[in-house]
Order: sequence, then C-alpha cells, then structure tokens
Amino acid sequence: MPTPTSHVFAATSEQITQLRAKLEERGWSFAAAPHAHWTASKDKTSVAAYQSGKVTVQGRGTAELVQFVIEPEILKEARFGYEAEVKADADPAMLEPHAGIDESGKGDYFGPLVIAAAYVDPETALPLLKAGVADSKTIKSDRRIYELEGAIRGLTRGRFSVVAIGPEAYNRLYKKFGNVNSLLAWGHARALENLLALVPDCPRALSDKFGAEQLIQRALLEKGRTLKLDQRTKAESDVAVAAASILARAEFIRRLAGLGAPHGFKLHRGAGPQVTQQAGAVFAKGGMNLLGCFAKLHFKTTDEFA
Repeated sequence: MPTPTSHVFAATSEQITQLRAKLEERGWSFAAAPHAHWTASKDKTSVAAYQSGKVTVQGRGTAELVQFVIEPEILKEARFGYEAEVKADADPAMLEPHAGIDESGKGDYFGPLVIAAAYVDPETALPLLKAGVADSKTIKSDRRIYELEGAIRGLTRGRFSVVAIGPEAYNRLYKKFGNVNSLLAWGHARALENLLALVPDCPRALSDKFGAEQLIQRALLEKGRTLKLDQRTKAESDVAVAAASILARAEFIRRLAGLGAPHGFKLHRGAGPQVTQQAGAVFAKGGMNLLGCFAKLHFKTTDEFA
C-alpha cells in the first residue's frame, strides 16, 4: 500500500498553536493564506491550519510528520490511516462547525414523527465517525441504535435537540398545514431553533432535501434567520445529519414501544399489510378516535376504515 501524501484532521485552537511552535522549532517557513491561521512548508511538505479547525498536511513528508510529531506530541492519539479519516478526507466540510437535521417516523403509520438536530465541530466530527455514526437506515439493530445514541449524546456534549410530535399532535398539525412537507419544515425549524439556543454561533445547517428550501427558512424564528441553511439529497452521508438521524430513530423506537403498551398493543413499524391488519384491530376496539391516538391518519391505510 503506498504511503499517504495527504492527511486531514481536526484540531482545537490550542493544538494549532502548539503545532506552530513545534514546526517553528524544526525550521519550517510560515506564510499567510485566506481563511487560515497560517500555512507552513519544508522539504516539499506543507501544512495549512484553517480557522474552521481543519488542518491539512500534504507532500512526501506527510506520514512522518503525522506519525512522529502531530499525533504523539499534539493530538496525543494514534489515528493515522483510520477508515474514519478517509471518510473525512472525502468531505472535509464534515469537519467544520455545523448542524445536521433529520427525522424518523415519516413513513411509519403508527407512532410519532421525530426530528433531531445535532451540532458537530472539529473536536467531535472524527470521534463520531470512529464511534460508527452513520445513516440510521443502514443500522438494523435497535440495540446498536441505542448504543450510538448514547455515544452521540456524550461526544456532542449535549449540543443536540430532539422534537417528538405524537400522533394526536401530528394529526392536528397536518390539518393545519395541509401537507407533510410543510409539517416537516415546521418540525425541522423547531429542532434547529432549540439547537441554536444551545449553540448560538452555529454558522450553518444541513438537512436532507424533502421540499422547497424556503419551507424551513420561512418556518425559522428570529434566531435562525441568519443561519446558512442547505438541503441536499443523501445528506445522511454527513456525520452531523447521520448523528441527527440516529437520535431521531432512537426516540421514535422508544416512543412507539411506549405508545401501544398501556393498551396491550405492540405497534408495528412501516405501512405494510401487518400494519393495516393491526390498524383494523385498533379501529374495531375504539374507532377513529382511538386510532388517531396511535396513527398518522392521512396515510392511505386509514382509507380502509374511513
């Protein structure tokens, strides 16, 4: 396997200052660059320390510098070559401070709609990747979802927000907004506003694309209107969005289990034949009023009983 000639990692302001001192001791030459604290070069190897906290190393001396100076003396952790680093190299923007937003329960007839927002910065992005944080749809084990939820809560140091909209509230909001996308935008905006109360200087947010970008922007309150808001397809490849997706999924699973238990129901997920059969049993027991306590009534499943 060839020796890597480039490397990207996240560093705190203190670590960037320490790195400069180490390079100065070793006779590196320094220069200024846009959006950077400084750049340095020596023997066809260069280092750039950006204001976002991202640090890039390029050139033939990359491996030696990272393994024998940066990791043991600055980062205090050996992680050069880890798969998580490769992912971050592919999309360095993941290392920059930003929020990710995602939801769970949108396609489930029973249970709540849960929207979560998570904040990631240079100190947390790589640890989250190394912990295994990925799009919740790729994680089939509920136990693993809960494990990752715990890791995210700890690694983000509480800088996240979860908004759960139970079926009864969901049905009222759907009547008010008239469509799912507007309801989703409202929920995304509330989760983001709650996160901004914890991280007021968050510069941007990213979510999966589900409708016109202006929907979320219009739903934001005063705190969120200066935020740069992006939507893109497959946004869950971003670690902040992936973290939000796991937080939302964990809360959905927990609430779905708690919703049916007092009535003797173990509610099914999704919207398939099993769900339709169970909806019929709920309807037979308490009519549309009881069904509305468990289900999102605008789904076509409800047409079986309406």
